Amino acid sequence: MIPKETIQQIIETARIEEVVGDYVLLKKRGVNLLGLCPFHHEKTPSFTVSPAKGLYKCFGCGAGGSSVSFIMEHEHKTYPEALRHLARKYHIEVKEEEQTADQIAQFNERESMMQLVDFASKYFTNQLWETEVGKSVGLSYLHERGISPKMIKKFELGYSPDEWSAFTDYAIKNAQDIVLLEKTGLTIVRENEKRIDRFKGRVMFPIHNLTGQVIGFGGRTLLNDKKQAKYLNSPESELYHKSKVLYGISFARNEMVKKDNCYLVEGYTDVISMFDSGVENVVASSGTALTTDQIKLIKRFTNNVTVLYDGDFAGIKAGLRGIDMILSEGMNVRVVLFPDGEDPDSFARSHSSTELQDFITTQAQDFISFKTNILSTEAQNDPIKRAGLIKEIVQTIAIIPDSITRQVYVRECSVLLQMPEQTLMNELNKILRKNMSESFGNIPEVPKHASTLIWPSNINTTQTRLVGEEENLARILVKYGREDFIIKRLNEDDIVLNVAYYIIDQLEYDGLSFENQVYKEIYREFATDLEGESFRDYQYYFNHPNKELASFFVDQSLDKYEISNNWFDKKQIYIKTEKKDLLAQSVQRSVLQFKLRVLQKDIEKIQLQLKDEKNDETINQLLKLNSKKNNQKKFLSEQLGITILH
Repeated sequence: MIPKETIQQIIETARIEEVVGDYVLLKKRGVNLLGLCPFHHEKTPSFTVSPAKGLYKCFGCGAGGSSVSFIMEHEHKTYPEALRHLARKYHIEVKEEEQTADQIAQFNERESMMQLVDFASKYFTNQLWETEVGKSVGLSYLHERGISPKMIKKFELGYSPDEWSAFTDYAIKNAQDIVLLEKTGLTIVRENEKRIDRFKGRVMFPIHNLTGQVIGFGGRTLLNDKKQAKYLNSPESELYHKSKVLYGISFARNEMVKKDNCYLVEGYTDVISMFDSGVENVVASSGTALTTDQIKLIKRFTNNVTVLYDGDFAGIKAGLRGIDMILSEGMNVRVVLFPDGEDPDSFARSHSSTELQDFITTQAQDFISFKTNILSTEAQNDPIKRAGLIKEIVQTIAIIPDSITRQVYVRECSVLLQMPEQTLMNELNKILRKNMSESFGNIPEVPKHASTLIWPSNINTTQTRLVGEEENLARILVKYGREDFIIKRLNEDDIVLNVAYYIIDQLEYDGLSFENQVYKEIYREFATDLEGESFRDYQYYFNHPNKELASFFVDQSLDKYEISNNWFDKKQIYIKTEKKDLLAQSVQRSVLQFKLRVLQKDIEKIQLQLKDEKNDETINQLLKLNSKKNNQKKFLSEQLGITILH
């Protein structure tokens, strides 16, 4: 672990304009610097760097943060990796804190396993290129598959001799530990202590992690023995978790960001052949069913996935589940279907680079069109199967988190299936109600004339309204929490109050709290500062472990526009600002509005209870409480200048 003192030194030393300047051409614009955003394609600069605040913010795509978060996002590094990157840039020595004996032992074993698989990878590569058997068997096979020497070297392909323990014997002679050989899955140890090379007689495909280190292997048999698996992967280990790994990710990640798209294929040779044809933003699930962890790994680099299928109908049907999983992560999915008998590997080898790239670009279709075509083929003219097809497609649309996107797809689906849009919307609403009822209890039917899903007030209406008030209070805490404001009183002395103190005191007095977890944590952080009688430096928040909290601080700390001094200097027009002129009013009104929304929510709950309550005594208590809450609501409304209509 990096000591806190070193982390603080790195954060204080790293100058945002220097860190960003290594990647972006910045030009002076007022007190800030401006450039083209490195995270999305733009022609007009909207990427702002504030040296004074140590922040960057793109007002086009929303990216923003500190020097550390810039390196994390641009270089796709973890928090500790980004810190070490900056430490090297500024020649800061990083001395890791002492770890426990167990931590050291675990770390040492993992490092030893990493060294071992790297040792194995070099051995297999050497066997392929430097031995007669490797060249005549392994290399010949790869050449027959159309894999070029350049790609063989790039992906570090190799060959494991067709002998029972050739690799294991070689490894032990070179001081490798048999226990680790077994743990990495390179060697199988039988009950009689007989040692066998797991990958004997196979062409080897090293599997790299995100940073390019070998963590496991896939081995392809060269025999036509149906009793042997065609491909054999390393077993699960401390290093290799197949559900969290994508083949080719270390080679593809930069191109995925650049192209803002990821081509997803099934096998090792699919990736290699497409790379050889110039399509480098491609990864494979390595023959395993697509997992959530793999999808999230892709999402670190792009929100757009194009799934490439061969013409095998059964395989396509099985793969539809993967599309639903990608959609559930809020990502965009397109699909390319290759001609019968073709897959990405064979198509890439039998066509020119230009033909491949043109094909996957022009043939990419929206997942709705693709799924409709596939399932329609299966349903044909059977009305029961067609009804099932419609339900299945609507269920896929229901997975999409964004409501606007759902509605767009319903409209498109209506055209493709020649079904009334309202019929599809009603079916979608049923599915959404069913999903929501699992969390919130029974939800009433939606009126037949409704074109969008309507939630009952006890589920979402007040909660949705409350989010705005919470966000506004959190915004004021972040922007002005350290500031003081003045409450003017008639015939009495003015009162000077700190913004954060006033908000927290008002909420604590009424026993109120935020529901949104990010805003709640912001509230806690400021409360902690007040208890310690000093506010922490904003760099603490810009580099906060909670990325959402850090992002909120960044968003509120940089304004897209600045008011020019020329308004007053040249035209004598004074522009009022929230901080200078309206802070007291803004803080007090925001607190009152939050309290009013909470009261409204309480009243709605009471009214729902009254609706179902049968006990007379309980009804009387609820009516009294309802009257009290309504009086409080009236009082707050009068303070805000709101007229309540009954």
